[in-house]
Amino acid sequence: MTTVVALLGALLSAGVVLVVAGFRTSPRATRPASGASRLDRLRPVLRKHGWRLALGLVVGVAFATITGLTATVLVAPLAAVGLPLLLGAPSNRDVELLQALDRWIRSLAAMLPTGRSITDAIRLSQRQAPELLAAPLRLLVARLDERWTSAEALRAMADELDSADADAVLAALALAADRGGTGATATLHALADSIQDRLKAQREIETERAKPRIVVRQVTIITVSVLTLALLFGRDFFAPYATPVGQLILLGLLGLYVMSLVVLRRMTLPRRRERILRSLR
Repeated sequence: MTTVVALLGALLSAGVVLVVAGFRTSPRATRPASGASRLDRLRPVLRKHGWRLALGLVVGVAFATITGLTATVLVAPLAAVGLPLLLGAPSNRDVELLQALDRWIRSLAAMLPTGRSITDAIRLSQRQAPELLAAPLRLLVARLDERWTSAEALRAMADELDSADADAVLAALALAADRGGTGATATLHALADSIQDRLKAQREIETERAKPRIVVRQVTIITVSVLTLALLFGRDFFAPYATPVGQLILLGLLGLYVMSLVVLRRMTLPRRRERILRSLR
């Protein structure tokens, strides 16, 4: 039985490697639109995690051959891809966007004392804009050139950024532009100070959220290491799990643990704040 599992696992591993290699090269034949859209969604996933999937599959086949637990052929590749995603620190777009807005606002504030208006400063600021704001700023300037009002163009940019923090900044800019620049420098400096306070609070929140994630990561690493050694050197203890019913129970227990990791990750993700600025178009 283990020989058959090893052979099937080897063939499956080879198939995964070939699929990943195929996704790395551009296909010559034209596929239907629906198939192409599915492949377009899968291609970046396989490029990023394909090697982990293949490695996990090889490890799973090896464990199935040694221990007789055929479920490891499924569990190992899923763990190789899923655990880093569940236990890793999630990217925080709010912090990245706040940092970009802070740089942009400070550059605008430096231009206004030279006699430029808000819209003129916005046009000049796109040359040295932060990467996260580069594309929205280009669209903003294009809309201003097409005779959009400052308020309309800034509202449209707020829709593209889709962030409550960006709404607050762009709403203040729209008000300053409507006033003709009166008090604009003080407004921008106040905005920059507000963003810094918000950034400080966000970093403190992220530090607190990281603590339980680190503990769970350490517990998971220890648990996986102990189970691996136990499977290799204490096969008699896991013998009941080698039966079909035992492997279903094993998969159920592992599934419950994964669900707890999913719940924990959802708890550490920042909540979405309601926006305050919407486009009028």
